Amino acid sequence: MRLPDQSIAEWQRDFDSGKWTSAKLCQRFLRRAERIDAAGPTLRSLIEINPQALAIAAERDAERERGSRGALHGVPIVVKDSIDTADAMMTTAGSLALEGNRAMRDAFVVQRLREAGAVLLAKSNMSEWGYMRSTRACSGWSSRGGQTRNPHVLDRSPLGSSSGSAVAVAANLCVAALGAEVDGSIVRPASANGVVGLKPTVGLVSRRGVIGVAEPQDTVGPIARNVTDVAKLMNVIAGSDSQDGATAAADERRAVDYCDALRVDALAGARLGVARECFSSHEGTRRVIERAIELLKRLGAQVIDPVTASSLPFFGPLERELFQFGVKENINAYLRDHSGAQVANLDELIEFNRRHADEVMPYFQQEFLEMARELGPWDSPRCREVRAELRRLARSDGIDRALAEHRLDAIIAPTEGSPAFVIDPIVGDHILPFGCSTPAAVAGYPHVTVPAGFSHRLPIGLSFFAGAYDDAKLLGYAYAFEQASGAWEPPRFLATVSSATGARRGVR
Repeated sequence: MRLPDQSIAEWQRDFDSGKWTSAKLCQRFLRRAERIDAAGPTLRSLIEINPQALAIAAERDAERERGSRGALHGVPIVVKDSIDTADAMMTTAGSLALEGNRAMRDAFVVQRLREAGAVLLAKSNMSEWGYMRSTRACSGWSSRGGQTRNPHVLDRSPLGSSSGSAVAVAANLCVAALGAEVDGSIVRPASANGVVGLKPTVGLVSRRGVIGVAEPQDTVGPIARNVTDVAKLMNVIAGSDSQDGATAAADERRAVDYCDALRVDALAGARLGVARECFSSHEGTRRVIERAIELLKRLGAQVIDPVTASSLPFFGPLERELFQFGVKENINAYLRDHSGAQVANLDELIEFNRRHADEVMPYFQQEFLEMARELGPWDSPRCREVRAELRRLARSDGIDRALAEHRLDAIIAPTEGSPAFVIDPIVGDHILPFGCSTPAAVAGYPHVTVPAGFSHRLPIGLSFFAGAYDDAKLLGYAYAFEQASGAWEPPRFLATVSSATGARRGVR
């Protein structure tokens, strides 16, 4: 029997009817992982399988027989390797230095998943330390997990840093996944692998138990093959956590049910601004997005073109400086609370990497960590100055201004400036300085990407972003576009792109 790439609702119906059980589904996912993740195309999206997954799935099946029904009951979910799970799995951020680190308690979001009845199937591979080890890192590569590959075209980058989460979802190795983002780490791999990703408003989802990068921008978010499943995951993970002060208003500001916003007519009358500064000169990407814009108009949206969302460059010098302050703070704070790791602080991590350079640094070094070590503390005057300037550029002089001046409901742009580039661990990522992850990331505002089409068999994502706590509205727009476009396609596991594969047309 072929393993269907079904939605959460479809799997729940099959569980209720007895056509499938959670245990059977988990077993099939694990067999598929053996065939295409650890062998065959060798996607390397999963860094560690939960040895308790099948037993937990059997428990969920028994609970269902007794009448228990959680929102995600029996649904196999994968979580990024930077998210703590109080079970047999380690949390390592892809680093060999953290091998053996098993958390004593679940991250808040994992606790919510378990309460909803989900089965934690595996941890996903990621760009080591959230892409914050080197200035020429390779997306999807970690010293513990190796190189994650894009399932659409195997020699192309999965992007990152939530590389494994996006690839596992795209390749049908799980039903949905959690990623984490500081700038682009959810939306960029979701776009590159042809799935849906939501970076929520910062403060809507707790970061407790998550290895972060920079507190003003860090958030956990869902990745799935369709917008509805992303909304269902948000229903579970959004909410206040007394141990993450940023989420104090989350219970009040979150949607009661994110699925209520999912209407096919959600775009009728919506005012959408096109952020042309996020477009590159790549013809294939532009072609797909221009078709998407025409579809948005046919769906009733009023398109204001152009608008300027931000003058911030992707990973510009100010943002990199913030990340260096943040990496130092976050690594030290996490390791203080996790005694099972082989290192106790950033200094020891750097020394561990030097001692194990052949394994840890075969392609690129750790200069980003070394630069971070030399900076002052998080509460230093310089760090406060950097945070304030970034916030001004992204909010009052960026997204807030664009929304107000043009009376916009949301801003749209290509998620990435080009299709996924060829994996190159020697030189590092070949990223075009375009795409739109940075404005919403720096502002702490929501950003959703949805498949829009293909260029040379490589997925292109369309982004919607807006103001704080507009997550539900954005999901509604993404849903209406998704339903009309029919742009999602399963991966073909092509070895490479050649003249024989040709270009795929985007939106119908």
